Amino acid sequence: MPWKMSGKLKFVTICIRCQSCRSSKTSENRKRRAHVNNANSLITEVENLNLNRVNSNIYRVKMSSSTRVVLLACGSFNPITNMHLRMFEIARDHLHRTGRYQVVGGIISPVNDGYGKKDLVSSKHRAEMCKLAIEHSNWLKLDLWEAERDGWTPTAQTMQHHHENLAQSRLNNNLNSYPKPLTCVSTASPTRRGVKRRIHDTKNESPSKGDIDKDDIYSSGQSPIQLKLLCGGDLLESFAVPDLWSKEDMETIVGKFGLVVITRAGSDPYKFIYESDLLYKHQNNIHIVNEWIHNEISSTKIRRAIRRDESVKYLVPDPVLRYIKNHKLYQDADEEKNVKAGEKK
Repeated sequence: MPWKMSGKLKFVTICIRCQSCRSSKTSENRKRRAHVNNANSLITEVENLNLNRVNSNIYRVKMSSSTRVVLLACGSFNPITNMHLRMFEIARDHLHRTGRYQVVGGIISPVNDGYGKKDLVSSKHRAEMCKLAIEHSNWLKLDLWEAERDGWTPTAQTMQHHHENLAQSRLNNNLNSYPKPLTCVSTASPTRRGVKRRIHDTKNESPSKGDIDKDDIYSSGQSPIQLKLLCGGDLLESFAVPDLWSKEDMETIVGKFGLVVITRAGSDPYKFIYESDLLYKHQNNIHIVNEWIHNEISSTKIRRAIRRDESVKYLVPDPVLRYIKNHKLYQDADEEKNVKAGEKK
């Protein structure tokens, strides 16, 4: 009996030691695997970080070899609509997809009051609405050179003015002028100290195609910035109207600068290019952008809806809509009152 108890106790003692040993080894293995997993995770994060930086550098090299472009939109903007803003976005996407262009800025140039268009409100009103519409944009700017002149200015002359300004800004490295750049992604090599923080900040982030270094834009070693006229298909069609455009101006706009044309439903820009000897000659300088999400918002329809006391919410930016209501614009068929009111302010 004592022997059995002793044996039993002995067996129990051995069993407990065996389980403890296995438990200890299991704990050590878990810790070891945890350390290995943490190390692998850190290595993966560092590799991903370096890959993102490599991709960012590849994009920079690609963009540095691309032609830099500023888009210029001339028009009444009476009032500016969401479609006007969408045209800039659509055009930029199209030019970037070609891999040959890098859009670095966009300029909105309201026409002078001397243009004499029906229902045209004061340029002061139109300029203020444009300013409100792009207040949160990081690449569009408002320019009032054309609007503040003594009279109407032909489009070709307006383009020449901005072309000279861009050239002068680049020559002087004027970072406060055209265009307004974005903040670039840092490409500094990681160090041991603070590596986790930087990994966390850039984890799962790919290089943004909109991020441009200020120095990259105005570096004297780069080619000059090209200026292109952003317009709708109706402007392209107007080139065929007799005596509306001078041949010299058309040659300057299309041949020297170039067009980015946003198509509208029912239009066939390629037909007009084919039927015009001048447009056909410079067809490689005309970029046709198909707008697959058709949106037939027009300033004319906006004004008509306001006169009829119909809602135009979501057709124009909210700040613009508030400005129209506060200043009671477009409520009368005769908009000369608004022009005179704006001149007095």
